[in-house]
Amino acid sequence: MPLMEHLIELRRRLLISVAAVLICGVVVFMLYNRVLHFLSGPYEHATKNTQGCGVHGCKLIVTDPLAPFLVRLKIALYGGLALSVPIVMWQIWRFIVPGLHKRERRYAVGFLLSAILLFVLGCAVAWFTATKALEFLLGIGGHSIRPLIDANKYLTLMMLLFAAFGFAFEFPVLLVFLLLVGAVNTRQLRNSRRWAAVGVATFAAVITPSQDPFSMLMMAIPMYIFYEGSILVGRILRK
Repeated sequence: MPLMEHLIELRRRLLISVAAVLICGVVVFMLYNRVLHFLSGPYEHATKNTQGCGVHGCKLIVTDPLAPFLVRLKIALYGGLALSVPIVMWQIWRFIVPGLHKRERRYAVGFLLSAILLFVLGCAVAWFTATKALEFLLGIGGHSIRPLIDANKYLTLMMLLFAAFGFAFEFPVLLVFLLLVGAVNTRQLRNSRRWAAVGVATFAAVITPSQDPFSMLMMAIPMYIFYEGSILVGRILRK
């Protein structure tokens, strides 16, 4: 295709992607109460026993008249981005696939599906980790302190937690890619196990937004398992 036709096709894919994000954002905006109840679940569960807030736990608070509207917009934006990921990825695929060979398409499909599944898995681990992390963070100050958590800051923490775990779980995709292109080999990975363990632990300590030990362990352990799994994949591929 000529350059101009490529640009026209790119614009078309971008417009479809933006429209998908906006439409999904409107849907999440309409379902705001259900989404907020779902996202606040870890906080309510964490405070049910530790803060004496009753059987349903403490509720999030706001300290600004504009905060409820901003919280709703934030949830709509993040939710719209999350729901539109399959559509956006499909548009990216439709744009790049004409320039790929048959073998490259097969690898690209595998990497794309793996990246999506691993990101979703990372978000799921973050969700189940959030309650324990919040129990640690809210209880570390002792019973003399009763925290009142701002909804906007809480949602920011949750989104950062999802993003951190989601991107961290892309680690095996990166390693397999490096194996395929010959940047590293399985022998180098086997000989670097100790350094990999230290690097994974350091990475988890830095990237985890809550900075609690439970979240760091729940990120570091799967990442090292992925490291060993990548070595096995490399041996199968004879890399």
